[in-house]
Amino acid sequence: MTTVSDALDMTVQHIDDRTAVVAVLGDVDLHTAVSLRAYVSALLAEGIRHLVLDLSEAQYIDSTGLSTFIRLLHAAQRNGGSLHLAAVPERLERMVTMTGIAQLLPVHPTVDEALTTGP
Repeated sequence: MTTVSDALDMTVQHIDDRTAVVAVLGDVDLHTAVSLRAYVSALLAEGIRHLVLDLSEAQYIDSTGLSTFIRLLHAAQRNGGSLHLAAVPERLERMVTMTGIAQLLPVHPTVDEALTTGP
């Protein structure tokens, strides 16, 4: 039997007035993607333009989560910004690369690298 978690915790670290790192802890799936979209949309509405999603503590990402990343990328771009993924856990790397997400979104091994090579 598979248990579905609806737990997704997010914290934000403001780097400057236009850049933020959102740490994602838990599952990004059908049940939690709407929370991630709302959280990031609120940051964009506040004037944040460049976002890094720190996925080092992400436990699971399904196809809804992947499509959410693309939606967030488009939302950031509409606001003149960017979205980068950082610290994708090894167990999730294959899914990110095989689905083509890595060709659409910059993927970095660390948050620091995402910030240095950023927008």
